[in-house]
Amino acid sequence: MEEKKLKLNYKRTFIIGLTFFTILMLWQMYNYYCPLFLARLLKNTNYLIGIIMAMDNVLALFLLPLFGNLSDKTHSKYGRRMPFIVVGTILSMILFPLIPLFFAKNSLVGVIATMGLVLIFMQMFRNPAVSLMPDVTPKPLRATANGIINFVGYIGAIFAGAIQMISLFKMPNIETEIPNPYLFIIPFAFTSILMLVSLIILIVKIKENKVLEEMKLDMEVGEQLAETEAASKPDHKLTKQDKTNLVSLIASIFLWYMGFNAVETFWSTYGIEVMNKGSVSIATVALTVASLITFIPAGKLVSKIGRKWSIILGLGLMIISLGGCFICSQISLKTNLVIYILLFVISGVGWAFINISSYPMVVEMSDKNSVGKYTGLYYTSSMLAQS
Repeated sequence: MEEKKLKLNYKRTFIIGLTFFTILMLWQMYNYYCPLFLARLLKNTNYLIGIIMAMDNVLALFLLPLFGNLSDKTHSKYGRRMPFIVVGTILSMILFPLIPLFFAKNSLVGVIATMGLVLIFMQMFRNPAVSLMPDVTPKPLRATANGIINFVGYIGAIFAGAIQMISLFKMPNIETEIPNPYLFIIPFAFTSILMLVSLIILIVKIKENKVLEEMKLDMEVGEQLAETEAASKPDHKLTKQDKTNLVSLIASIFLWYMGFNAVETFWSTYGIEVMNKGSVSIATVALTVASLITFIPAGKLVSKIGRKWSIILGLGLMIISLGGCFICSQISLKTNLVIYILLFVISGVGWAFINISSYPMVVEMSDKNSVGKYTGLYYTSSMLAQS
């Protein structure tokens, strides 16, 4: 009966998801344009570009746990997470258009320094932003809520893709002179404006301390229904079994992120060098759209079959789809893009099931004072794997 009393606030969860919207939108723009700027300024020195672009993952290994722990220990009239979200978002969106400005001025030092500052301020609010959802969502409902958060975040990535596609300011061939490099400021400024709008909605609609007070009883009920042995202990100290589960989960997260990221990174290379097709990005788009469509219905299914079996289902789908890709690469189908697109769609569905269930399983181990710490564990594992 107690479990039936718990009801997810979809509207509030969607608004909290705007933080993830801004994160994925900025990352998409950053990862698209910054390598192109660096290629121009560094005269296409690929290994240096790769090292600089890898700095986001390296910084994340240290900064995500740091700001997660800091936000756990923060107590203010604005809440624990909101001060980091507000300050980090504002500084990021102010600095972001300066990257193309320094590029237009042909300043390599300016571009790299500004990229570094944007990365630091993005990491400043990324962990607190993600931690805000479990702070105000009872444990049994977190997988469904995470589906909504991911859905909103992927819309941000699609917005960034749309900005890139409709932008008239395409990067010409490396040998060709750019008529007016200052025009690249426009898509960056537009991204910052969307970040500002999202932040204003979040500030107006989410009063963190007030929401925490409103959710106090639901959070206590959710704690009683938690799927850990520690939940039944007054001090919430993890038992030996809980620690074993946590280590196993973190190791699994590391492995599936490493495997998937390796495929994602080299897919375009395979498409161009083996398939001789420049349009292979459509398969990645298909994967993203498949994940986007799956997030919300998968969240509801998770509540019926459980998070563990949802992850197993997702892994099974990805093993089948990526195994199918491997088989295709060894036979005459290796240049059939349609087959790969269908397999990538299956992989996208599987990836959605994994994503919405794994993070809630990690923060299941936390109490109300350590959500940021466990969020840091999750992201440290995934970032290290991607590195």
